[in-house]
Amino acid sequence: MATYAVGDLQGCLKPLQCLLERVAFDPARDRLWLVGDLVNRGPASLETLRFLYGMREALVCVLGNHDLHLLAAARNIERLKRGDTLREILEAPDRDELLQWLRQQKLLHYDEQRDTAMVHAGIPPQWNMAKALRRAAEVENALRDDALYPMFLDGMYGNEPARWDKELHGIARLRVITNYFTRMRFCKADGTLDLKSKEGLDTAPAGYLPWFSHKQRKTRDQKIIFGHWAALEGHCDEPGVFALDSGCVWGGSMTLMNIDSGEYHRCDCSEEAA
Repeated sequence: MATYAVGDLQGCLKPLQCLLERVAFDPARDRLWLVGDLVNRGPASLETLRFLYGMREALVCVLGNHDLHLLAAARNIERLKRGDTLREILEAPDRDELLQWLRQQKLLHYDEQRDTAMVHAGIPPQWNMAKALRRAAEVENALRDDALYPMFLDGMYGNEPARWDKELHGIARLRVITNYFTRMRFCKADGTLDLKSKEGLDTAPAGYLPWFSHKQRKTRDQKIIFGHWAALEGHCDEPGVFALDSGCVWGGSMTLMNIDSGEYHRCDCSEEAA
């Protein structure tokens, strides 16, 4: 049995299949961790989601911002943006089955035996793993609660509040938690977010650092696997932090990592961006 983690798919099915074939992945035996952003912008969002659903027993998945955007667009199609490739999912006969499965996925996964976490964007420096898991569970519960679900999706968008405060409540509380786990790149040591800068490490605004670079980050003892930040091209020099988004949907590559051995595999994605 082998356990792998793969970077952002974003509806790019062929490179994923290329990687799985390369390692002779067997869903009856092996496990695949997905860092989120399963869909959108790529050419095969519906086919990708169906492929994953078909092997769902072999998967561990966390949600990314594009996955949450799909759920929100399913409630209100006017949320679709130019460049989204989600309409085929929303018009599919099996959409409800696929979206219901997506609703059940996590924002943060932690493997206690490996002392390894997986998240789409990151974990803010002021939270230890126990706190991060509790905060993630708040959003996960909202996604699964039929009463809270529509209110959460309708109020999910926005950059404020920019920093966690334990006195926050309601949708504002859920929004900042969601932004940490699914949108964060740069922040201050106290968790104040900058959600406008999206390029490489040298574009950090004054007073901000990549979330993983803060010296007092409380998750330094754990390994963390993340995606989301395509501008890093799958590279992160921070010990114990593994960036897997290597920009497949932009014509880069898709990255697969053996979680236990640390071995990497990549498939070229230049055709996906054609």
